[in-house]
Amino acid sequence: MKLTFWGATRQVTGSMYLLEVDDYRILIDCGSDFDRDEKEKDLLYQQQKSVFPFDASLINTVLLTHAHIDHSGNIPNLYKEGFEGRVVCTDPTYGLTALLLKDAAMLHQKRLNTQNGSTNRKRGKKAKVVPKDFFLEKQVNEALDNFVPVAFGQRYRIADHVAVTYIPAGHLLGAAHIYVEVWENGEKKTLCFSGDIGRRNYPLLLDPQSVPQVDYLICESTYGNRLHEDKRSPEVALADVIQRTCVEIPGRLIIPSFSVGRTQALLYTLNRLYVEHNLPPIKVFSDSPLAYGSTKVYQKHVRLMNKEAREFKEDNDMLFDFENLIYLESTDASRAISNYNEPCIIISSSGMVQGGRVEQHVAANIGNPYATILMIGYASEGTLGWRLLNGQDNIIIKGKKMPVLANIEKIDVFSGHGDREDLLTFVKNQDASRLKKIFLVHGEHQSMLDFQNTLHSTGYQEVAIPERGQTFEL
Repeated sequence: MKLTFWGATRQVTGSMYLLEVDDYRILIDCGSDFDRDEKEKDLLYQQQKSVFPFDASLINTVLLTHAHIDHSGNIPNLYKEGFEGRVVCTDPTYGLTALLLKDAAMLHQKRLNTQNGSTNRKRGKKAKVVPKDFFLEKQVNEALDNFVPVAFGQRYRIADHVAVTYIPAGHLLGAAHIYVEVWENGEKKTLCFSGDIGRRNYPLLLDPQSVPQVDYLICESTYGNRLHEDKRSPEVALADVIQRTCVEIPGRLIIPSFSVGRTQALLYTLNRLYVEHNLPPIKVFSDSPLAYGSTKVYQKHVRLMNKEAREFKEDNDMLFDFENLIYLESTDASRAISNYNEPCIIISSSGMVQGGRVEQHVAANIGNPYATILMIGYASEGTLGWRLLNGQDNIIIKGKKMPVLANIEKIDVFSGHGDREDLLTFVKNQDASRLKKIFLVHGEHQSMLDFQNTLHSTGYQEVAIPERGQTFEL
């Protein structure tokens, strides 16, 4: 049995791991890589002649931990390059992945239209080469036809000698730790792919659950050297910001938020504040069609949420909809709220303020000292969100330099990733004397090194940090 690490190695994105058992090949996650820039990827694809460093047609099955695009975003390309198998995931993961992949296909189509549009044809210019990792809605639909949803906690045989069990991981609705049992030469071997590990007491979601003892643990390390700073509940933290920015002064609160997962946690928390804490009737604009679609998926799977959310739904009927909430679907409606002069809350994507409608809201309000931009998650270096968090006096949006007069705040209570202590709790469910090796993935290299040292100090000595393309015999 061999395990090769093809993504999220010494970096955060692009999760992709190849498990080979005799002639049976299993790909765990098939995500988009956002850590490499376009030039790097173009060079890599030229060398490989493909999006993948392996023959896609030889893969038998894909196991998907959860829907986020850095775990699912290359699945259509796998089919495009000859994969004919199934993608195994939970039912909510199927629903959310469908939305995310279709959204990505739409963005690809827009970029292609811009590159190869009517202007170029009229001028007789040669159409630009389509990037190898681009896919369109047709390829997405072909891929989705081969998804196989499975239930949490049920053992599912994907081959005579391989069984998998999906275990709640928190982090996102439907997200799973994948427990894999393999029989090879009469011997049973076990592995766990952690996926992304959530945090305890997160709005809506089940707490991450423990996994049976395994021989090999593949563990994410995004927050391997960080602790969440804010120890308040989401309700208390958000109510404090709203009180200061929309009640004590007649201001405007803009919250950049990822459409899938983060926005639903925000809307649910706001609903609780209105119902249980007498929040004043401030208009809330949810400005993301993808968030609207994702919220429908969440509404469909209330039974998979935590006890608090299920009880709130029973008592109040609606998890997300409340009197002052307005969903904005069209771009015209999105632009129009710049003329809304009452205190309000605008929730819009993307969470890092990199593309999406939120850029327009930030541009319209960055010079307003009565506006507050509230960052609620991680922002990669170089993104507009990162520049705001680092206190830059001026920012450039779409080529225009603007002074930063708005207030910039940050809370981390809505971060969907477990911190160092959450990761350590997950690992400590495993008996160090019976665990043959831990592989750290899905984190910045320094985060991995620091978490490796933490694990060593707690008695886990066999901890590897794989490089891209490195293979281990298990």
